[in-house]
Amino acid sequence: MLDLDAVMVEGEQLESGEWLLWEESELSLSGSQLRMRLFAWHPRSLYGTLLREGTGFRGESLVLSPYDALDYFAAPGNSLHLPVEWSDKLKLAQQAASLLREALVHGWYAPEASAWQEGKREWKPLLPDKQQELYAKLHEELLAEGIDASRWFTQAVEELLVSEPAVREAWDKLCEEQPLLTAAPFAEEKVPSALALDEEEWLTAVSWKKDEIPFRICLQLVEPNMDSEGDDAGNSEDSFWTLRMLLQDKHDPNMMVEGELDGNTVRALAEGFAGRIPFAWEKHVERKLGALFERAESLVPELFEQRSPGEDRLPGRLTDEAAWRFLNEDSLKLLQAGFSVFLPVWWEELRRSQPRLKAQLKSSVGSRSESFFGADQLMKFDWKVAVGELDFSEEEFARLTAEKKRLLYIRGRWIQLDPAFVAAVRQAMKRVGKQGLSFREVLELHLLGAGRGDNDTVDAEQQEAETRELRIEVELNSHMAKLIGRLQHMSRIPIVEPPVTLQAGLRNYQKAGVSWLLFLRQFGLGACLADDMGLGKTIQFIAYLLHARNGTVSLAGAKSHDRAAAKQAPALLICPTSVLGNWQKELERFAPTLRVYLHYGPQRAKGEAFIEAVSGFDLVLTSYNLAQLDEAECSSVVWDVIGLDEAQNIKNVHTKQSAAIRRFDALHRIALTGTPIENRLTELWSIFDFMNPGYLGSLSAFTHKYVNPIEKGGDPELVEQVQKLIRPFLLRRVKKDPAIQLDLPDKTETKAYVSLTLEQASLYENVVQDLMNRIDSLTGMEKKGLILATLTKLKQICNHPALFLKEPEPGPATWEDRSGKVERLLELVHELRDEGDSCLIFTQFVGMGHMLKAILERELGGTVYFLHGGVPKKQRDAMIARFQGEAAESAGKPIGAGVEAAEAGKRPVAGAETGGGIFILSLKAGGTGLNLTAANHVFHFDRWWNPAVENQATDRAFRIGQTQNVQVHKFVTLGTLEERIDEMIERKLGLSQQIVGAGENWVTEMTTDELRDMFALRREWIGK
Repeated sequence: MLDLDAVMVEGEQLESGEWLLWEESELSLSGSQLRMRLFAWHPRSLYGTLLREGTGFRGESLVLSPYDALDYFAAPGNSLHLPVEWSDKLKLAQQAASLLREALVHGWYAPEASAWQEGKREWKPLLPDKQQELYAKLHEELLAEGIDASRWFTQAVEELLVSEPAVREAWDKLCEEQPLLTAAPFAEEKVPSALALDEEEWLTAVSWKKDEIPFRICLQLVEPNMDSEGDDAGNSEDSFWTLRMLLQDKHDPNMMVEGELDGNTVRALAEGFAGRIPFAWEKHVERKLGALFERAESLVPELFEQRSPGEDRLPGRLTDEAAWRFLNEDSLKLLQAGFSVFLPVWWEELRRSQPRLKAQLKSSVGSRSESFFGADQLMKFDWKVAVGELDFSEEEFARLTAEKKRLLYIRGRWIQLDPAFVAAVRQAMKRVGKQGLSFREVLELHLLGAGRGDNDTVDAEQQEAETRELRIEVELNSHMAKLIGRLQHMSRIPIVEPPVTLQAGLRNYQKAGVSWLLFLRQFGLGACLADDMGLGKTIQFIAYLLHARNGTVSLAGAKSHDRAAAKQAPALLICPTSVLGNWQKELERFAPTLRVYLHYGPQRAKGEAFIEAVSGFDLVLTSYNLAQLDEAECSSVVWDVIGLDEAQNIKNVHTKQSAAIRRFDALHRIALTGTPIENRLTELWSIFDFMNPGYLGSLSAFTHKYVNPIEKGGDPELVEQVQKLIRPFLLRRVKKDPAIQLDLPDKTETKAYVSLTLEQASLYENVVQDLMNRIDSLTGMEKKGLILATLTKLKQICNHPALFLKEPEPGPATWEDRSGKVERLLELVHELRDEGDSCLIFTQFVGMGHMLKAILERELGGTVYFLHGGVPKKQRDAMIARFQGEAAESAGKPIGAGVEAAEAGKRPVAGAETGGGIFILSLKAGGTGLNLTAANHVFHFDRWWNPAVENQATDRAFRIGQTQNVQVHKFVTLGTLEERIDEMIERKLGLSQQIVGAGENWVTEMTTDELRDMFALRREWIGK
């Protein structure tokens, strides 16, 4: 009878190979108690502490990996003082584990040869006879209990190969020496038994067993003799290639004996070696030759097709077609089957080098006599075909293909002409010959065609893909080479001095930016000025406008009527509503000679009156919303240039606003944005499709070729291709670049970690539990909607319970002890105000902004500004102007200075009695386009998913004009999803830097377990 203090342990083997152990008795032990009983003396698991716990219908259980289970069952390390009883099934497992671990310790195991030749990695123990018999018996008994000991052993070995450094190093070295261990099976389908090696042969082939035969049999393909003139002596009808047999000493590779195959039987060939090889080899030759050639005939029957049925003669002479097949196909099959094959030295280079089709631009293309305008301008060219290092004209290539041979000897070199390549060349010539090549295509082919040299290594799959997709290269003439060289190297673009009408000086990098925009304007090529926030994109665009309106840089390639229209038509600038006033002020300040028309407000011109209203102006200024609403009006003008400020507003390609703006007609297009990519590569495509329509291809093609593989796996080669494509039309400079020489003050970022109150924790737990209870019953859009709604709720709770509960403004006695964030914010604001500093506070919730405004005004006194999407433009502009002036006046002054100034009768400033100014902004309304350099503290009250958005907001203060050091405070609520978000942001390399993707929607694709881990509240951080 079971002792009252004993615990009965049961277990099972999972499909993954892991083992579950749990208690079957009535003691109801916890996971930690089970660890103490079972693993008190098991050092590999660090006495159970490294094991994770499983949950399920059996209650708490412990999870062991395959090798950990084998190691533990072989010598259970349970407590000596706390009795344990094992189930019958686990007693059998312990007996088997003891044998299997002994096999691993002594190296008594090997790959299962038949399985490996089918592409499956399986291992089997090789125990001494009596132990092997016992293992076989235990194996049958365990199968009856639902445990596969063979699978268990295989998974344990595979785990060792990965987890143990010494074992992994030895295995990696063996795999390098023996390609058969990592090679795919001979064909995609199961290897025919006639072609498979028997176990002894295969283990010998992979050096698992010692080979007793002292030589290896090799095949050598010898090319036809060529004449001294380099003409193709082997291309005549009676030419042939020779297949030879070589016997090579395994210990001295330089020792080889040749044998002629042609016309010889296996016996004759073996007799021909007699007397020319060491005596110890002779007893093996005929048997080894016969076995190998029997398998070779089954593996590559095409080699033997010229032989009469039943004839015991080996092939020795090959036609051109047979030789090409041997080089390209048969030799690979023979190598994978364990044969040694010697091929001509030039073949590997020839195999790797893919023939290319070249478009050689005519000499006049791009010159003044043959100017072009826009990315779609068609180019004139001549065709050339490059095979290896040889170039052929279209006529020469036609003569070569007429011979219908795969291998030809031309100009002292061998070349191969694959029929698929020939067909692709003809199709491309036909297609492009009719349509021509646009400048967009020429540039793309030039940028990407130079990505890999002819001699770079290409794997078989890539080679096959490139054979199907013909590589077309462009040979540039001097004019086009100069143009594209300048596009790729901005330093080669001549610097244009600022126009005399510009009421400002430009820094050197700004002059370079204006010159770059004007250079692209000459050719009608769109541009994306993507300078870091605060580097002066506005002033550069204004300088560009002055040059364009003064006719300094002409649209040289445009047709005469287009140039005339451009001279008469104004430019169009579209920007967010929140910065319309800022643009008006900047234009008045820096370019007073420009005539600016503001298309805004309920009384704006509509219909035919619009064309009349804008005529005579240099620039029309409007917002993104109105550009969509008034699409008909904006489309009625062919604009000189269209500029998009904060161009990321059209990042969503599917919105009506984005589609409408991309349809507007202009002779030049410019996008201004500090974040051309925020979350997804399709955002970049949308901006480029506005700038240079069609340059990145269709959205579906771009998504298939670049977006999906980059965002899923971060393919570095594709990332590099995208960078090459966008670089000529995207100019990006950052503040800290030494070449910029801004001499900006320092920016310091710190995290403000806070805890949840008990009220917040209770609400948080309820919301997460509600999600977990409902998530598995929902699918598709319902599931995604629930997850996104939960994200919003949890963020609100982390901010303040009243925001989530939609309470009215909290009373003075209740707000302070309900939110750790609000309490910490007040402490920090008190500190900075004592120093006379000013701050910006960003939140993504308008309700939170109103709450903070009320709390701060009540607590600190004075006026606190709050900018959100509902604030009218006039009020916004006044609010910004007051904050800039007031905060600047009190900057760096302690409280007393402000009070003394007020008492002295000077103009009072808001909050003078309490220090500097406070400006609360909603992230969407105030995160871009504003200049708020009077503030030297930035608070991110709640975290955004994208660091680029947060950095944009920070740069409202950290930009040109900032003279104080800027301190950035990012609030993080410990133990919540905010902490997870912060961890992910720290790990994330944003698309803006390395073109990889994410966004909030990825959370909706998580499994239930992943969501539980993401949202689960860590209780140790719950506060009072």
